Amino acid sequence: MSSKIKFISIFCFFIFCFFIFFLSLKDSKKYTPKALINKKIINFEMKQLESNEIITENDIFEINKITLLNIWSSWCLPCRDEHKYLTELKMNNKLNMVGINYKDKKKNAQNFLNEFGNPYKLILVDEDGKNSINFGAYGVPETFIYNSEKKLIKKIIGPIDLKSFNEIKNILK
Repeated sequence: MSSKIKFISIFCFFIFCFFIFFLSLKDSKKYTPKALINKKIINFEMKQLESNEIITENDIFEINKITLLNIWSSWCLPCRDEHKYLTELKMNNKLNMVGINYKDKKKNAQNFLNEFGNPYKLILVDEDGKNSINFGAYGVPETFIYNSEKKLIKKIIGPIDLKSFNEIKNILK
C-alpha cells in the first residue's frame, strides 16, 4: 500500500511541475528594446576619460543633433568589428557621438583608441557598469540613439553591422 501512495505522490508532483512549467511558457516577460523607445535618457554622472571631469546627461546633447551613445570596451572583440562603422558615422555633422567605456582600464581604452582611431566627441567611463545597466544595456557593444529631446529613438543590441549602419544613416537623413 505504501508503494502505491509513493507512486501516486511522485506522479502528482511531476504533473504539478509540468503544469507550472507549461504556465510559465505562456508568460512573456522578455526584455525588448522597444519598451525603451521614446523614454527619456536616465540621469547619470560619469567621469570623462581624459580629464576625469564629471559629465551628466544634460552635457552630452547638442541642439538639433541626434546623439549616438555607444557602450564599448577595449577587451570586446565585436567592438573592434563595429569600429569602422562608427568611424564612418563620425563624418556626419548631424550626429553627436558619445562613447561609454565599460568596465575597462584607462590605459587599455586609450591604446584601443590610438590603434583604431577615436570616433567619439566625448568619452565617458563606466567603471563598475552600473550606468550602462541603468540605460538598459546587458552587454557590450550596445548603441542607443537619442533625438534632440533626449528621447530614445533606436537601440542596437550587439555590434553595429551594415544593416544597422544603414538604419542609422536613414535616421540622420
